[in-house]
Amino acid sequence: MNIILVGPPGAGKGTQANILEDRYHAKHIATGDMLRAEVAAGTPIGLEAKAVMDAGQLVSDGILIRMLGSRLGQPDCAHGMILDGFPRTVPQAEALNDLLAASGRHLDAVIVLDVDEEALVERISGRFACAKCGAGYHRSFHPPTQNGICDKCGGNEFSQRPDDNADVVRRRLVAYREQTAPILPYYAGRNLVYKLDGMAPMDEVTKAIENVLRQVGVAAPA
Repeated sequence: MNIILVGPPGAGKGTQANILEDRYHAKHIATGDMLRAEVAAGTPIGLEAKAVMDAGQLVSDGILIRMLGSRLGQPDCAHGMILDGFPRTVPQAEALNDLLAASGRHLDAVIVLDVDEEALVERISGRFACAKCGAGYHRSFHPPTQNGICDKCGGNEFSQRPDDNADVVRRRLVAYREQTAPILPYYAGRNLVYKLDGMAPMDEVTKAIENVLRQVGVAAPA
């Protein structure tokens, strides 16, 4: 199985990727994490990428593709990949096609988790957590049973991630639209795009993804 998961921050890509990784044994590859891991490990390509980043430049498509090729050659990718965060441009998509073809693979589907942007802003910007034990809450959907008191540990101090405020979320949504706009028509022209309701409950989204996988001939390993 080789798929691309597409969706804005907060749409649930990471959650769904973890479920699919467990059921299908394909490896979730978030390109940002992959890049940081290569740099931290001091691999030759990681050092090359680090030099570029230290110079204040963007890591080239060539470096990313070589890094991804190396990653796909590792044993934990034997059953395929769930790609997250790449490609973001048509040249990257074309380079990915070449990489997959060279390794005897092909792309099965590009699965888009569609969202209502204002509902997503509310979903993300309402999140907060107990500063003592980390228990998660939401102002509208899951507040503490007793206002200002953590259900789990009784703490009365709460925190919110800096990037979970409404303005930051909206900026991230704009960036997402700008980054993904070019590649969806590219893949739609190859009949690979499947748009799903990313606002549905988690289990329903999982079922919808698995329905797509069955349509394209991907079966979960026995």
